[in-house]
Amino acid sequence: MSTSSKTRLTKTVVDSAEGTDKRYMVWDSELAGFAVRIEPSGTKSFVVRYRADGGGRTAPQRLVTIGRFGNLTVEEARKEAKKVLGRIAVGEDPGAERNSKRREMKVAALVDLYEEEGCYIQRGVRQGEPMKPLTKQYTIGRLRHHVVRLLGHKRITELTAGDVERFFRDVEQGKSRKDEKVGHRKRIVVRGGSGAARKVFRDLSAMYSFAMRRGLVDANPCEKAVVKKSDGRRTRFLSLAEVKKLGAACDVLEQEGLNPKALNITRLWILTGCRRQEIVELKWSEIDLDRGLLILADSKTGQSTRPLSGAAIGLLRSITREPGSDHVFPADHGEGYFQGTKKLWPKIVAKAGLEGVTPHTLRHTMGAIATSSGEALAMTGAILGHANMRSTMIYAHIDHDPMKEAADRVGDKLAEALGLAA
Repeated sequence: MSTSSKTRLTKTVVDSAEGTDKRYMVWDSELAGFAVRIEPSGTKSFVVRYRADGGGRTAPQRLVTIGRFGNLTVEEARKEAKKVLGRIAVGEDPGAERNSKRREMKVAALVDLYEEEGCYIQRGVRQGEPMKPLTKQYTIGRLRHHVVRLLGHKRITELTAGDVERFFRDVEQGKSRKDEKVGHRKRIVVRGGSGAARKVFRDLSAMYSFAMRRGLVDANPCEKAVVKKSDGRRTRFLSLAEVKKLGAACDVLEQEGLNPKALNITRLWILTGCRRQEIVELKWSEIDLDRGLLILADSKTGQSTRPLSGAAIGLLRSITREPGSDHVFPADHGEGYFQGTKKLWPKIVAKAGLEGVTPHTLRHTMGAIATSSGEALAMTGAILGHANMRSTMIYAHIDHDPMKEAADRVGDKLAEALGLAA
């Protein structure tokens, strides 16, 4: 369905409207200003659009949400829309009234509104695109576990920079910590700490930027808050000697019967420098072994092409494809991808004697080894798929050879440390 279509809204029409990568409207052909709005998630809400202050092209345009499809039928929404339009016809401004009431909302309610309407990328190459489902899940989770718990009772217009500073330090000190059983073999564990404080501070600031764009608040209290926004430490990465330890640990654990999927995922993290989920969720359809490329359909920065070293290609060729699954590392039971790395990763780093190392450390390791080996930043950026190296990736479809040679040089060093033949 066209993102600017106009037809008489019926249950059949609304049912058939599907979510796309951007929100869009389907306007009713009979009642001017009445529409259904479809979010990328598939959520459908009825809205009325109008111009305030008696109309005219210079009058401010407002949008009033009538309600969600499912809670309201199309005809019920149409009746409500007529009531709203009737109020507008006699000079009322229901959108301004709504915003005035929303200014009195509490922070907990703002989190609800942000979850429904505000989880979009605010800057960078993906500006305006919806957050990826996992990113949205983590973002809203942090807001609920920390912000709602400590600040949820405050009105959104009352929050000050001082409140934000106290909140930041409370999260650092673990005042939002909890360990709650929510089901069979399922718990919610919130630890707090400095890392959690920095992340949720960014989430809170983004939510208030959304509130400013909606006219709900006049300022973002996070902008003037004095907090430690970064840890100030050099990014951790492994030396080649440490990579060798990790490779040896993988070999020993393989002999001891540890799940080979977790071990090969670890090896590919090292050899490719890919982000954790890029390898965990990798599909055979995203691999071009003949050209030595990963063509990721949906990475953190969108579609991304990465060069593969000879060692990485060799490792991928050694993995047997399981029938009925396009995932390189399918789940041991059921559908989807293998999700055992979180449980098995501590065993791998413990065997290697590498305390405090995370899968993302291996990505930093690829970048550190590449630059210390004399590779140009553009080549390193191409290997890692950095968003600020998009000018390099524009030419990836023309000539991958320079990137491939760089990946081979770096990959050979890492493969040797892992004890793998390139």
